[in-house]
Amino acid sequence: MSGAKKLINDPSDVVLEMIEGLVETYPNLQYLDGFPDVKVVLRADVSRGTYGKVAVISGGGSGHEPAHAGFVGTGMLTAAVCGDVFASPSVNAVLMAIRAVTGPAGCLLIVKNYTGDRLNFGLAAEQAKEEGFKVDMVVVGDDCALPPPRGIAGRRGLAGTVFVHKVAGAAAEEGKSLADVAAEARQVAGLVGTMGVGLSVCTVPGGFPSDRLPATKMELGLGIHGEPGAAVVEMQSVDVVVSHMLNTINNPDTGYMPLKLGSRVALMVNSLGATPAMEVMIAAGKAVAQLQVEHGLAVERVYAGHFMTSLDMSGLSLSVLKVDDQILQRLDASTLAPAWPNACQGARPATKVPVPLPPGPADSHAASSLCERPKDLSEEGACMERCIRGGAEAVLAVVADLNAWDAKIGDGDCGSTMSRGAKAVLDALASRYPLNDAPATVKEIGATVRRTMGGTSGVIYDIFCRSAYVKLRELAGSAQPIPAHWAAAFEAAVSAVSLYGGAQAGYRTMLDALLPAAATLSQKVKAGEPPAAALAAAAEAAAAGAESTKSMPALAGRSSYVPAEVLASVPDPGAKAVAAWLQGAATAMQPLPQPAPDPAAASDIS
Repeated sequence: MSGAKKLINDPSDVVLEMIEGLVETYPNLQYLDGFPDVKVVLRADVSRGTYGKVAVISGGGSGHEPAHAGFVGTGMLTAAVCGDVFASPSVNAVLMAIRAVTGPAGCLLIVKNYTGDRLNFGLAAEQAKEEGFKVDMVVVGDDCALPPPRGIAGRRGLAGTVFVHKVAGAAAEEGKSLADVAAEARQVAGLVGTMGVGLSVCTVPGGFPSDRLPATKMELGLGIHGEPGAAVVEMQSVDVVVSHMLNTINNPDTGYMPLKLGSRVALMVNSLGATPAMEVMIAAGKAVAQLQVEHGLAVERVYAGHFMTSLDMSGLSLSVLKVDDQILQRLDASTLAPAWPNACQGARPATKVPVPLPPGPADSHAASSLCERPKDLSEEGACMERCIRGGAEAVLAVVADLNAWDAKIGDGDCGSTMSRGAKAVLDALASRYPLNDAPATVKEIGATVRRTMGGTSGVIYDIFCRSAYVKLRELAGSAQPIPAHWAAAFEAAVSAVSLYGGAQAGYRTMLDALLPAAATLSQKVKAGEPPAAALAAAAEAAAAGAESTKSMPALAGRSSYVPAEVLASVPDPGAKAVAAWLQGAATAMQPLPQPAPDPAAASDIS
């Protein structure tokens, strides 16, 4: 079994090199010259022995970044003591931090409730007192996963500790005494509760991935050092997970949180490392709603992101802090700590009402609102309907192939994206499209696919359709377009896609199907071919062009980053999609079979 893939050098040097990168990134941070035993990050503006305010020091094992060094800065921590990964820093390292930043006002040590941290920070505090420093220590245990009593070990210190950092740092920056800063820190430590859930097990640098947690399982109530959770359960939706976490935190049977209906709280949604911002924000939205509606609490502040992680663990924790005006003032106070989300400060509304969509131009809106299927279809309108339906159904028939091709050279969703557009077109075909007005129908198709497909593809197809609409109106006016108008409109639409998309022939894109189709259609129409035959020839040219993309280098789009040997095995899915809908439309445009004559009727006539 091979070790986990990490962007590191020597696993034993990860903390040292992390600190070096941190101080290179943030000019207001510095570190003590004591590697490898002393790994202390401190404010660059604080000089030894002369600092006139209470120094706030925290720390612990590394692997929880941005905690703790990311919270060093004016208005938060004065120094952070970093241990090795998941290992408490040495007594000597803590003592060096105290000596480096503590002036006459003294220092406060904020320690998460783990035995090694309590002992090492505690002994360093006693030694510092012997040297004449004024030192106090606050231990934070905010874990709500397990019910009391917790024995001598007590509750673990988790992400709620960051709230203590912020309040204590703001109080110290205001010039409060050591006794006052410590009192505020202890108050906040007693008002915060945290619950974590893990979807995977973290892997330490140089270590091997763990198979402890199956893919279908999740752990509830876990710590931040890779230890097992309180329970292993089946994976659940975010609604269920958030509900369980908040019910555990605000459980009146444990008495961990002094909350009642109407209490004011701050919420912290903390990624444990590998959980992406999208999932963190989803959880934040669900947690706010549940706190307000199901628990009857007033959510005053919300903080979401990475605060106290567990290396590359997938999962998150929720921390709920009971607040009052003074605590909110401390949370909102300015800080230069790089990991604190300053953009979250300030009062938030009890509910967020979306801003209404701005209206478009009056004539465009009116035209769009009048688009509807005519009661009676003209011959051209009926042909238009058959072609649209045929093209959309042809796309739906190749969705799996498009996804499979795209999975090899892109993000694997070309078929799914095209499917959304095709289904929306079929839905709109029944009621919305003014089929007797061909140019207006083309324009509406573009609007449909842009709304439903989204992304680049939706915009490109809307550009295609709108350019065709403009050319058709220019050439035909309010009359029915003739084949020459359609050929010119197709060419104009393809030119617009090339202009705004930036691709050309041979770039391995949808244009490699569209360009030969446009040229063939124009040629056949000029030669006097019937419209159905001309469109069939154009569809054949599109299919050949799409197939030829296998031999083309990619010069546009995501596939331009894919190795040539991979590209050679698959055609461009966007070009294949074009070939599909053109072929479907061409097939649908073929003359309808005439019914065979009725022999009996012929006999009667004779």
